[in-house]
Amino acid sequence: MTPRQVLKQLLKRDKLLVAPGCFDGLSARLVEEAGFEAAYLSGGAVARSMGIPDIGLVTMSETIERAAQVVSAVNIPVIADADTGYGNAVNLVRTVREYERTGVAAIHIEDQITPKRCGHLDGKEVISLAEMENKLQAALAARSDPDFCIIARTDARGVHGFDDAINRARAFVKLGVDAVFVEAPQSESELEEIPRRATGVPLLVNVFKGGKTPMLPVDRLQKMGYRIAIYPSETQRAGIHAMRQVLGLLKREGTTEAMDAMLTTFKERDKVVGLDDWQKIEKQYMAVEDEKS
Repeated sequence: MTPRQVLKQLLKRDKLLVAPGCFDGLSARLVEEAGFEAAYLSGGAVARSMGIPDIGLVTMSETIERAAQVVSAVNIPVIADADTGYGNAVNLVRTVREYERTGVAAIHIEDQITPKRCGHLDGKEVISLAEMENKLQAALAARSDPDFCIIARTDARGVHGFDDAINRARAFVKLGVDAVFVEAPQSESELEEIPRRATGVPLLVNVFKGGKTPMLPVDRLQKMGYRIAIYPSETQRAGIHAMRQVLGLLKREGTTEAMDAMLTTFKERDKVVGLDDWQKIEKQYMAVEDEKS
């Protein structure tokens, strides 16, 4: 099966699909190496990896380039953050076509105005439900592969309240989207209420420390009825922490030897990115070329 078909099958289970965040080919490989069944290409993590905040500064072409890099690095399905589709319904049509071309298995599209901002920051604004419905209809019509999943996200909870977010989620289900994502519920009771009131498609929940939504364990979210849990921040937060530690040590002591046992070895570093496979290709084909010359 293709990664898209695999994702479709995973979403049919009565089990939560855990998709840790990645932001480049290396982090995506580590997600796959750890045994996860899918990876989440976080828009916020991509922005921060470029040294800028998640406030709508990253362009579509930049995210498409990163999506293609990630997809080429792994065999598991990749769920990608497509923000607002980078404009109106017409822009979204191109966005869907470009993401589909990269090979990602799914994208989620949100109802914030363009440019958007992180779903757990204050000061968000959302477009009207009617406009979002038009955008989603355009997105669904734009895909050429029926296995390419369209996930509809609403950020209305922080703007118009919980009931409006639920109403939007229900409307998205009626349009025929493949999954729904209600961003930033603000309590455990709201997390419980979403699967009760928005039914008919798999539901996605965003899990990370420091946002507006309480962090709950996987088994609890599964029992509530969620079928996808994305963890956008953990890999990048770990990376920032580790890099600060080793850089601080180098600055203070002029060597990183005191941390060497905690660092990935030279050989393991290359193993993660498949050096052995590339060397086999090199040996097979370059040797023939050398003999001819």
